[in-house]
Amino acid sequence: MLTGIKLKSQLNASFLKKKFIKQNKQLFGNEIYLRKLSNSTSKKVKIHDSWYLSLKNEFDKEYWKNLSNQIRTLYSKKIIYPKASMMFNALNSTPLNRIKVVILGQDPYHGYGQANGLSFSVNDGIPFPPSLVNIFKELESDLKIPFPKSGNLQPWANQGVLLLNTVLTVEKDNANSHRGLGWEILTNKIIEVVSSSAQNVVFILWGNQAQNFEDVIDSSKHLIISSAHPSPLSAHRGFFGSKPFSQTNKFLKEKSIQTIDWQLK
Repeated sequence: MLTGIKLKSQLNASFLKKKFIKQNKQLFGNEIYLRKLSNSTSKKVKIHDSWYLSLKNEFDKEYWKNLSNQIRTLYSKKIIYPKASMMFNALNSTPLNRIKVVILGQDPYHGYGQANGLSFSVNDGIPFPPSLVNIFKELESDLKIPFPKSGNLQPWANQGVLLLNTVLTVEKDNANSHRGLGWEILTNKIIEVVSSSAQNVVFILWGNQAQNFEDVIDSSKHLIISSAHPSPLSAHRGFFGSKPFSQTNKFLKEKSIQTIDWQLK
């Protein structure tokens, strides 16, 4: 958000794009990063150590070089969400060794101020997008948890819920615009790493794009919950009534793992 300027003016003024791009450049710098590596200065992509150690070989591959160059260029020329410093918010919020649940979405919200780097989540004070409204409807139906005041899902991430999108960036007002750039190769590897290195994780796959990753999940040691996407276009085709939240906690309890407190403020 551009401080000191009324929201209506920000949305309508012609200078918004230039100002936003300038902010992106300041945040982005020369690398894709969020935080510095605690014990090294040679980290190519500054994500949480637990993830970097498992993914570092990816960052030498040609697809990553091409992807990162494209993303840097897009941030410099267009309005891209989330802001660059939040691109890897999901990985930084939920270290690999703490994962209990993976909720896999599609791509970030493409509306102004919505995306915060966690799938389906928005920051405090942001109106709920339709998909998030439907998630909360299902949560209420499933566990009798009332609608929260905030759509920020950070408390879930803090408990070990990896809120990951299959594509980590998007152009403003252009849903799925970065599909096929190469993000899916990285997220496929992320899912593969979780499946191979962890035990008894619940993978919640909402929508066709998320379900494309099912083949890399070892169903003999993990629970896979698949359903339609919570979007209004598809929620009535199997998302509503799927009870993903109670299913998740039932599985975790059976495995003697601390369940997720799904209630938000």
